[in-house]
Amino acid sequence: MPAVIVREVVKEFDRGSVRAVDRVGFEVQEGELLVLLGPSGCGKTTTLRMIAGLEEPDDGEIWLGDRLVSSAERNLFVPTEKRNIGMVFQSYAIWPHMTVFDNVAYPLRVRHVPRDVVRQKVNNTLELVGLQGLEGRSATQLSGGQQQRVALARAIVRRPRLLLLDEPLSNLDARLRERMRSELRDLQRTIGITTLYVTHDQIEALSMSDRVGVMSQGRIVQVFL
Repeated sequence: MPAVIVREVVKEFDRGSVRAVDRVGFEVQEGELLVLLGPSGCGKTTTLRMIAGLEEPDDGEIWLGDRLVSSAERNLFVPTEKRNIGMVFQSYAIWPHMTVFDNVAYPLRVRHVPRDVVRQKVNNTLELVGLQGLEGRSATQLSGGQQQRVALARAIVRRPRLLLLDEPLSNLDARLRERMRSELRDLQRTIGITTLYVTHDQIEALSMSDRVGVMSQGRIVQVFL
C-alpha cells in the first residue's frame, strides 16, 4: 500500500471565492521522494499543509498508509500531532533560546520519552545530519546551513512515517543550497523515509526526486520520473 494517498482534494479560501487546490490526487510510495514543483500560488504548499493536518480540506480524502486521516464526506479530521509526520518549514522554525540538543529533543520530551532514550536518539540523529559536537551551541550561533540541519534533525528524531519539506533550502545561498540538496537526498536514502518535498526550483526538483508532480493553478498537470 502507498505511504500517502491524496484523493480529489479541494481547498478554498475567502468563503469559496478562491480555490487554491482543485481536485488534486496522487500517491507517494513507501520510501519514495516525491517533489511537488510549481510557481508561487499554485497550491503546492497548501497541499502539503493539508497532508500535515495544518489545513482542513473542503473536499476529498487523505490517507497515510492504511489510515484515513482526512475526509470531508465522513467529517473526519485527524490532528497534526496524531499523524506521525515530521515537517521542515522554509523558515526552519527552530527556537533561538534553546541549544541544538534541546531543539532536537523537544518532540521527544513533549511525548515524555525517558531521558536516557532522548539522549541516545538525539545524539544519533545529530551524528546523522553532521552536527555532532554542536549539542551545546545556541541556535543563534549557527550558520544557515547548520540551522537547516537542526530543523531536519528535529523532524526525523522520532523516525516518523512521513517527512514533509516546504521549500527548506530557499533561504540558503546558491553554493550551500547545491550542497544541501545532495546531503538531503543522501540522508533520505540512508534512513529510507517517505518524503514529500515542495519547491519552485526546477533544478532542485530534478536532482532530488524519484518523481515530480508539476502543479499549476491548483492542479497537478503532469507527473514524471
